[in-house]
Amino acid sequence: MYSHVKSEPAHNHGSVTHTSCDQGHAHQCLDITGPAVQTMVGSHVHHSESWVMYEHGHSHYYKAVSGPAIPLPNNQHVHDWDFYTSVDAGHCHHISGPDMPAPGI
Repeated sequence: MYSHVKSEPAHNHGSVTHTSCDQGHAHQCLDITGPAVQTMVGSHVHHSESWVMYEHGHSHYYKAVSGPAIPLPNNQHVHDWDFYTSVDAGHCHHISGPDMPAPGI
């Protein structure tokens, strides 16, 4: 279903966000995506896998796939993310929103 994009410029996206507030706390989530992966609908997505920061005595794991590229007027694009972390210490967190812009679409 997916194949790695061989287009220029090769790119990744960064993001700095916080998880939802659950059980009275949130975690910071710093991320850099994997390379672009071509989709069958003429766009691309990115995979991401990591841990949210160790805070409040625990951390959470996540593995997610972005939405397709959303073009911006300055010849850059972003991707929306919407996923949940692993359940640790009896709860999970929701993470959603756009990543940082990158060149091209």
